[in-house]
Amino acid sequence: MKTILCYGDSNTWGHNPRTKERYDHKTRWPMVLKSLLNKGCAEDDPDWWIVEEGLCGRTSCREDDVEGDRNGLRQLIPILESHKPLDIVIVLLGTNDLKIRFRPTPYDIARGAQRIVTAVQDSRTGPGNTSPKVIMICPPPTVEADGFKHLFGNSVELSKQLPPQFEALAKESGAIFLDAGKHIKTSTADGIHLEPEDHRKLAEAVAEIVKTL
Repeated sequence: MKTILCYGDSNTWGHNPRTKERYDHKTRWPMVLKSLLNKGCAEDDPDWWIVEEGLCGRTSCREDDVEGDRNGLRQLIPILESHKPLDIVIVLLGTNDLKIRFRPTPYDIARGAQRIVTAVQDSRTGPGNTSPKVIMICPPPTVEADGFKHLFGNSVELSKQLPPQFEALAKESGAIFLDAGKHIKTSTADGIHLEPEDHRKLAEAVAEIVKTL
């Protein structure tokens, strides 16, 4: 059985944009991914084990003086070592880096995600102390909505500039790149989070990549 760690923010945790509660296990994209990859396997003998590691508000590498304890890079190594050996680590971060208080550029956000990728590669937490394979996902663009405008301001155009930056830095690092915006859309309910159908679509896109590995 191989292990995948899904490392992300509230969209990996499963924040429901309409109720503000957490989606159930059947809805969250990491759990949908688990179901897709283990299709046809006996329930007690799956091929893949999925570790959900989503935290609401998690940034790539930025200290958040308002929400606190959200620096994804600082939290990373203990989490990797807790779950090793890891065959694949999926990184879906960058949305929270769009917040007004960070005053980011598209390159800054992508570079933060790349720092997570290289830290995973350097961690040697794969089988036999090898480097886990890394899938670096660029989050989908935000959309205009009132829900989190006080935190994200007019982030839509900035978020649309992320994919080429993410792709270039993923290539530079030797990570596998996925542009989530080509497969899913952010909910208009709050402009930041995902509807159930988009959790499924994201899981399907990731599953196709995993199968090639």
